[in-house]
Amino acid sequence: MASLNDSHFELFGLPQTFAVDRQKLDDAYRTVQAQVHPDRFAAASDAQRRLAMQWATRANEAYQTLRDPLKRAHYILSLRGIDVGAENNTAMEPAFLMQQMEWRENIEDAASAKNIGALEALIDELREEERVRFTRLEALIDSLSDQAAGEAVRQLMFIERVATEIGAQIERLEHA
Repeated sequence: MASLNDSHFELFGLPQTFAVDRQKLDDAYRTVQAQVHPDRFAAASDAQRRLAMQWATRANEAYQTLRDPLKRAHYILSLRGIDVGAENNTAMEPAFLMQQMEWRENIEDAASAKNIGALEALIDELREEERVRFTRLEALIDSLSDQAAGEAVRQLMFIERVATEIGAQIERLEHA
């Protein structure tokens, strides 16, 4: 079995690429979980049960990271020594900053007008923007353009936050 310190990709026997075969990931996760699930170690010593729990936790964490494209990109960059720095690095290209302001204004306007349809259209626009940016992110990661990939990850994190905010606005309006 792999080491607890192996990368998530090594744990599941997958290549370290942005594109992940979801079926292979799911199968590998189930295989690892079947080997380390704490229930298999119920009659074992305390140390063996703790180790099994560590492995199960590690497998869950690795699986959750690799199945989410944004977390996976962030993780790949961290393996390459790139700190995305989303918390303290907000520098982004001017065009994206302008787009952010436009999205924020549109959210405000639609929420003020109680226009759920406009908010839903904005979410659709964001999802399309996300799709395009994930395609670009994959190319950046595969070509080892790590700094640009880091910025792309920060932008996608912002888009995700905005989509979550829009969802909350829609829910608020639907329950008002």
